[in-house]
Amino acid sequence: MTNHLHRGDLPAGLDLGPSIAVDSETMGLNTHRDRLCVVQLSSGDGNAHLVQLDPKTYDAPNLKRLLADPNVLKIFHFARFDIAAFQHWLKVETTPIYCTKVASRLTRTFTDRHGLKDLARDLIGVDLSKQQQSSDWGADALSEAQIEYAASDVLYRHAMKAKLDEMLAREGRTALAEACFRFLPARAALDLAGWPEIDILAHS
Repeated sequence: MTNHLHRGDLPAGLDLGPSIAVDSETMGLNTHRDRLCVVQLSSGDGNAHLVQLDPKTYDAPNLKRLLADPNVLKIFHFARFDIAAFQHWLKVETTPIYCTKVASRLTRTFTDRHGLKDLARDLIGVDLSKQQQSSDWGADALSEAQIEYAASDVLYRHAMKAKLDEMLAREGRTALAEACFRFLPARAALDLAGWPEIDILAHS
């Protein structure tokens, strides 16, 4: 497995194939306050590409083009957070989307454990370390431990998706999951517009 760290943007002409796992690291969980620092990508081939963004410009045209490419499926875990960060900081709407957390909640109704670490362990037998999750992602130079952690978040996403796709088909919920995935950009926009906790479809 090889981790590639790119400063500012993806290299021009980099082809990651028809589906990519995507994740991000920010300074915190408040999207308006806490800046986007790193975006991780993997095509599922054992290689991870990390883009350390320039906070002065967020000028990453190659990355933005990939996130908006309608022919490349982006596989997230808790896509709602990541794509809201992309909307706010990169000014790009990410599409099309697959979210392993949504798929897990639609299929693994026997548990309330739907975190990435839980899915990696339960679905593909991989134990992910979350030790660097709360480290300083805004540092000028990322540590090797941070790079390894960020890469691990995307390296196994394709394998998890394959297992979840089987479960969605088995339970007859594939179409429902796809409808949820299509709604996620609107859900992220609602979060950014001030309705993060309110269900606007509720009766009261």
